[in-house]
Amino acid sequence: MASDVAHMIATRPGTYTRGTETVDAILKAALTVLIDEGAGAFTIRRIAAECGMKVGNVSYHFPRKEMLIQILLDELLESYDKLLENRVRQPDLPAEERLRLLIEICLDDIAGKRTTRLFTELWALANQNEFIADRVRAFYQGVHDFIGEYVALLNPRLSPDQVHTVALYISASMEGSTPFLGYEKPWAAKMMAFRTIAARALVDLARTITPEQISGLR
Repeated sequence: MASDVAHMIATRPGTYTRGTETVDAILKAALTVLIDEGAGAFTIRRIAAECGMKVGNVSYHFPRKEMLIQILLDELLESYDKLLENRVRQPDLPAEERLRLLIEICLDDIAGKRTTRLFTELWALANQNEFIADRVRAFYQGVHDFIGEYVALLNPRLSPDQVHTVALYISASMEGSTPFLGYEKPWAAKMMAFRTIAARALVDLARTITPEQISGLR
C-alpha cells in the first residue's frame, strides 16, 4: 500500500487557477482539523465538512489522507527553507550566528500553537500508518540537514556521520521541549529563558565537541 500511495502523490494537485484554489482550501481545512481536533478527526469526510465541500470533491484531489500529509509536510519544509533563506543564509553572518538563529527560529516555532499541536498529532498518525511515519521521518531528515549544514562549518573535524549525530541531538533537544514549553504547556512562560540557554549551549556543543567524545572515548 505504501508504494501505491507514494506513486500517487509525487506532485501537488491543482494545475490551474481554480484547481489550485480548491487544493489550497482543502489543505487549510486539513491543517485546521489536525491542529484543533487531532488525529482521530483527520478523515476526508471531516476535512470536506471543514472546507464546505462534498466528500467527492476532496477525494478527487486527495484520494487518500496520506496524500494530504505529504503535501502538508513538503510545503511546511519549503516554508522553513524560505525562512532560512531570508533570515539565516546571509553572506555576512558567521556559521556560529547562523546556527544560533536557526535554533531560535525553531524554538519560536515550537512555542506556537500550530507546531506544538501539529507534530504531536502527526506522530500519533505515524504510529498507525507506515507511510505517514516515513513522511514524518523524511521531514525531520530535512531539518537535520539544515542544522548539519552549520555544524559542519563550525566543526570541520567531524565526519558526515558525526555531523548528523550532532544535528540529531540538537533537533531532539529542541523537540523534547514541546510537552513542557510548547503552546499552553505547563512551563510555556519559561520558553524565552530556555531559548536563550539552548542557543548558547547547543552552539557551543556544535563548535567544541570532538569525534572522540561522540564515539564515547575519553
